[in-house]
Amino acid sequence: MADFNSIINSGKPVLVDFFAEWCGPCKTMAPILKEVKEKVGDAATIIKVDIDRNQAAASAYHVRSVPTLILFKNGTVIWKRSGVIQASELIELLSA
Repeated sequence: MADFNSIINSGKPVLVDFFAEWCGPCKTMAPILKEVKEKVGDAATIIKVDIDRNQAAASAYHVRSVPTLILFKNGTVIWKRSGVIQASELIELLSA
C-alpha cells in the first residue's frame, strides 16, 4: 500500500484500473488501456490493481465492482467510473 500511495501522489495524473483475474469486462479493458498508454505516453501513469490481492486499496477507495477506474492527481481522486470505458474517453480525460 505504501508503493501505491507514492505512485498516486506523484505530480502527473495516475489512472488506476482496479480489476480481477476472473472478471470478463476487465479482460476487455486490457487492450483499451494499452492503446491509451500508447497515445498519452509519459504524460500519465496507468497501473492495474488486482482487488483480490490488494483488498485494502480496493476497500479504501470503495471499489464495489470491477473494472473500476480511478484517476488521481496529486493523491486526490478527480474521476471515478466502473465498467468498460472507451479509449477515446480516457485519452481525452488524461489529456485535459
